Amino acid sequence: MGKEEYRKALKLGKKDYQMRLLRGEKPILQVLDDILPDRSLYSEVPIGLVQIPIDQIAGTKTVARSSSFAGNFMPILRENTEFAEKWENLLDSHVEEGIREPVKAYEYMHKFYVEEGNKRVSVMKYSEAVSIFGNVTRIIPKPTQEKENKMYYEFLDFYQVAPINYIWFSQEGGYAKLQEAVGKGPEEAWSEEELLKFSSIYARFTSEYRAEGGDKLKITPGDAFLAFITLYGYDAIDEKTTSEMQELIGKSWEEFVMLGQGSEVDLKMKPNPNSKKKSLLSILHITPPVSRKLKIAFMYEKTPGTSAWTYAHELGRLHLQQTFPEEVHTVSYENGTEENIESLLEDAVNAGCDLIFTTTPPFVQASVKAAIAYPKIRILNCSLNTSHRYIRTYYSRMYEAKFLMGAIAGAMAENNRLTYIADYPIYGSIANINAFALGAKMVNPRAKVYLEWSAKKDTDIEERIRENGSTCVSGRDMAIPEEASRFFGIYHIDDGRPRNYAMPLWHWGKFYEQLIWAIMSGNWKYDDDPSVKKAINYWWGMSEGVVDVVLSKYLPIGLKRLAGLLKTSICTEAFNPFAGVLYSQAGIVTRDPNQSLPPNQIMTMDWLAENVIGTIPPKEELKEQAEPVIKQQGVMKKEG
Repeated sequence: MGKEEYRKALKLGKKDYQMRLLRGEKPILQVLDDILPDRSLYSEVPIGLVQIPIDQIAGTKTVARSSSFAGNFMPILRENTEFAEKWENLLDSHVEEGIREPVKAYEYMHKFYVEEGNKRVSVMKYSEAVSIFGNVTRIIPKPTQEKENKMYYEFLDFYQVAPINYIWFSQEGGYAKLQEAVGKGPEEAWSEEELLKFSSIYARFTSEYRAEGGDKLKITPGDAFLAFITLYGYDAIDEKTTSEMQELIGKSWEEFVMLGQGSEVDLKMKPNPNSKKKSLLSILHITPPVSRKLKIAFMYEKTPGTSAWTYAHELGRLHLQQTFPEEVHTVSYENGTEENIESLLEDAVNAGCDLIFTTTPPFVQASVKAAIAYPKIRILNCSLNTSHRYIRTYYSRMYEAKFLMGAIAGAMAENNRLTYIADYPIYGSIANINAFALGAKMVNPRAKVYLEWSAKKDTDIEERIRENGSTCVSGRDMAIPEEASRFFGIYHIDDGRPRNYAMPLWHWGKFYEQLIWAIMSGNWKYDDDPSVKKAINYWWGMSEGVVDVVLSKYLPIGLKRLAGLLKTSICTEAFNPFAGVLYSQAGIVTRDPNQSLPPNQIMTMDWLAENVIGTIPPKEELKEQAEPVIKQQGVMKKEG
């Protein structure tokens, strides 16, 4: 049997050898000694006997045996050689009793290189074994700022609590997310039972993932697995049968495809100009009786009476109901949480809803899960820079309104000191802060903006305002119906009482109305071109009427005229708040006076303008209720 099997292995080796030559690649095994940096730039640490994943064995330690194998570890020496005879004997031993003697190998940057036992590895690869035992020495490069190096050090930290060497990621932060996804704390060690459970779940997933064609995607199996358990839940996946897991992987495939495309987001900055007011039901191809209306559900995290954010969306829902009284019926679901949002979505589906808006970032995973389960129902989540193929996301360019607010506040600040109260450090909020600061600086070069976070632990913002002596404050965006407080928008504090100057307006009704017209005109289907594998994010602003600023009677006439001029300039795209030379707290951001920051850089800002006094807080400094939104949309200050 050995000779016939060697011929088959030899054929595989020669085929791989020729294919690599045609691609201009080295046709034989990689040699670790050829790729290692200078000896002073790494250290060696023995880690003992471990199971080495076969598909992570990339080559040999030294050049001695590299020319005996093709790049896939299959033999390329003739059948009548001593090498072939030893290979055949090893295969016979493997079939009869298994190869028990461990190999000796080195691990470097997630790959393994064999020093002793290359033929054993070749036989095991030919036999399609999953792993082989080996005594391993880990080669650890010195820390650098290179992405691959930082990801490797994340792996080393993870390995201390979970000695798993068969999963890795293509982006930073993967191991921390994995630790969280399986229900472990950042530095919480895994038990032997937990390691075995993980190994079983991961093996089942990767088997079905690869059978579906996963190896052709531009992501690691670890990337796909992390996305999968984040979406469906680690323990829930453990309970799935093989056929159920196979079905879920197939349904979720476009999510994996998008991960390999750099999480590109197709920003729709304004409604399609070709939208026309057609019959909604005819465009949607709905053919029930005439009395049938399009049913739209709104999912709220709180209630309109207790949350300004929810109240703004509720006003949008009412606007939609009034605009389409004959064609649309809306319902709302209040007090949604990460624990009950899936059941609320299922209730909306069972109630016959055709379109669902989930109005907060923490609902995005449940939204994707529901969209996969019910592909005929359109689901949109209110978040920014969220990359999912099965749902669409929407947000407004509030930074445009915040720029106007900053200009007004800068002009009205008596002592050049302003306070900006932000809620969460998430996508979009940093742009709002910086736009406000730039607006203030434009009309008052001496203006300083003291940044406070309402989501921070143990922070008395009122006391902080008294300490910094601000005469003008930018508080929450709007009043809450069940509260009589006037501390919203821009206000001046006089004897402990606020005098309101201006208020930003989230006009979600305008967004919902225009989105419905987009659906009616057929542009929804056009945007959903299956050949373009991008997430779709509607990001509309002042020119679309989605955001605005309400001015107080207390403002001077000249300042009102200036605000109107700035608004017109922004709406006509004659002016961009983030155009020209820009400075952050750390130095210059852009040098070109004719350059404007592109939308993707505005969305993902992690820097603060030079006239901002404050920082972007780490997750540890925030209150517990901030965790869901930070987990989904958090922006953290990058190092360096």
